[in-house]
Amino acid sequence: MKKILLACLLFVTACQSATPVPVATLSPTATIPASPTPIPLTDTPVPTPTLEFTPTPLPRLFTNEFDSPLAGWVILQTGSDTAPKVNAENSTLTLQMDTPFTWVYTIYDAQEYGDIHINARFTNQGGSPASIGLICRYSETDGWLEYNVYSDGTYSVLYGQWLANGIADYLPVLSGSSNAILASGSSQEIGLLCSGTTLSLLIDQTIIRSVDVSRFELSGGKVGVTASSFENTPVIAAFDWVKVSEP
Repeated sequence: MKKILLACLLFVTACQSATPVPVATLSPTATIPASPTPIPLTDTPVPTPTLEFTPTPLPRLFTNEFDSPLAGWVILQTGSDTAPKVNAENSTLTLQMDTPFTWVYTIYDAQEYGDIHINARFTNQGGSPASIGLICRYSETDGWLEYNVYSDGTYSVLYGQWLANGIADYLPVLSGSSNAILASGSSQEIGLLCSGTTLSLLIDQTIIRSVDVSRFELSGGKVGVTASSFENTPVIAAFDWVKVSEP
């Protein structure tokens, strides 16, 4: 069971467009008959166009190389009251945990997906035992599916679901080991393909295992990345990029 404190980092960019101001035209001069009292002539005022601000929609499919702030992403944490250090700069998303048994989640909150493919390249820079993974079909009400690889060469799939505010329960779906999982300090690509009722787990673009997840009845949700520390710290999970694409 994990306790999760929610915090948000949300940036929205906007652009504006100006409508050209109508230019008045000249009309022929008319002769006004003489009158005991002069009649004043007034012009009908022309309304001034207003500037409209149209929010720039965040992309649905993308490759984020983390050269700018995390617009559209939400940071979640559990296991510790000490806030993790989360930075997106110099073409790297860094999740740093300095306390043991801490879990950090970075969820792309701007879009929801049914069938989707998420890939990421990461390095465990801290060298401590850790897990790093991907999430699909995340829902605050219905739960989510999580694929983790561990620095000891094992992997797992978990089904998570909120029990109460800040309290989640995790059900193990499967676990295994793979020689393709590299040791800490090595750059590695992992992928998660969520298609229909099947999850396919990838390492370096190769499927190592598939699992039927129909019993959880998750048809769609958000995607994200995750990292966690165990008894030793610090853990520094550095993501070079995250790619969200069609399956």
